[in-house]
Amino acid sequence: MASSTQRASTSRTSAEWAPSRWKHDVFLSFRGEDTRRGFISHLDRALAYWQAMRTFKDDRVLEVGATISLELLTAIKESYLAIIVLSRNYASSTWCLDELSKILECMEDTKRILPIFYDVDPSDVRNQTGSFAEAFTKHEERFSGDAEKLNRWRAALRKVANLAGLDSKNYKSRACR
Repeated sequence: MASSTQRASTSRTSAEWAPSRWKHDVFLSFRGEDTRRGFISHLDRALAYWQAMRTFKDDRVLEVGATISLELLTAIKESYLAIIVLSRNYASSTWCLDELSKILECMEDTKRILPIFYDVDPSDVRNQTGSFAEAFTKHEERFSGDAEKLNRWRAALRKVANLAGLDSKNYKSRACR
């Protein structure tokens, strides 16, 4: 019982974290197939439980039948902070790249973006090498007539890779033994 009392007293409430005008404290941007069942579920739980933060995570909040893009755009605008989890297959998703572009458009000047480089090197994101190069090869074939879109995505990846963030290779993993 003492530990739960101590945890509650040291944990910040949503009201202390962000002004009340924000519907969500944190908007989570991630490639589901890479991180949803592991890292994102743990991150979401930690933010909600330990820090009492309201997170927006698309698989939990969206209503069935809602127009996802409009709902996501609204959620980005209504969030105080964006955590972008850049993983190996992040750039293979046009949805993630559009979402990233919108996050930067809405939040870049406010310095409320935290990139997490999850099993990817920030230089691969910045320079679109490795799995990011493979993804863009496919995007260039698919969107050959839309250079503006491709350039917007590339610029967004460069910008987010140049922000101060967290790199998973700098942290020890918790191995089950």
